[in-house]
Amino acid sequence: FTGCSFGSAAIWQYESLKSRVQSYFDQIRADWLEKLRPQKRGDVRKEVRRRRSCSEINQWWNSLSEGQRTVTGIIAANVIVFCCWKVPSLQRSMIKYFTANPASKTLCSPMLLSTFSHFSFFHMAANMYVLWSFSTSAVSMLGREQFMAVYLSAGVISSFASYVCKTAMGRFGPSLGASGAIMTILAAVCVKMPESKLGIIFLPMFTFTAGNALKAIIAMDTAGVVLGWKFFDHAAHLGGSMFGVWYVLFGHELIWKNREPFVKLWHDLRTRGGPGRGGDGGGAV
Repeated sequence: FTGCSFGSAAIWQYESLKSRVQSYFDQIRADWLEKLRPQKRGDVRKEVRRRRSCSEINQWWNSLSEGQRTVTGIIAANVIVFCCWKVPSLQRSMIKYFTANPASKTLCSPMLLSTFSHFSFFHMAANMYVLWSFSTSAVSMLGREQFMAVYLSAGVISSFASYVCKTAMGRFGPSLGASGAIMTILAAVCVKMPESKLGIIFLPMFTFTAGNALKAIIAMDTAGVVLGWKFFDHAAHLGGSMFGVWYVLFGHELIWKNREPFVKLWHDLRTRGGPGRGGDGGGAV
């Protein structure tokens, strides 16, 4: 799954760059045609009305950072899944597919789906607030495509860490929530920017460095795993944190910076048979 996530992110980045270049030339062509053929008065009025109706939404959207725009889809998915938990007829399916439990007959898909699942509104709100807070720094550091690959991979890896811990200790039970994936993003930012100042929303007078915060979180989750605390899924948190630390120190170099051969393969597949690539030129078959 992680391989597919990073492969898809590399293709997404390739297609985005290709689309931006194409849009740039299309805009130049449109501006040139506009000068040759001015708009009719009625067309101008329609365009003005359309722009006014979209201006407020566009203004809000454009005021967001790229990171905030990137996680908006993740937050929307979590809200939709949370609403599904409130539908009685869906309860059985939600437990089967949206909670991660090594004792369940359905093992694989819940490793991902459970990271978008929250039964408590406070749990979801707290997780989404942390994700929103770190989104700008994380996406600035990784780029939106790499960020999404890391986030989705982190969800599965943190769930796998939870499976291993529960199986080893014989403490089976369902888990859900985005905390493991969010811990990866938090850890990545803290490792990359250890001197950044962080605070607690309810205690704004206390501040601490990101590096110290990460050490405290890892220590607490390690203690939770060893002592068997059950309030949080500490194994998932610890797995997510370790993945975030590893990715910043080693994973970026090993995975993302070596994507060029795969992107070249995709480029060759995309352009095979096109102009100049030996196509049959539209002749009869």
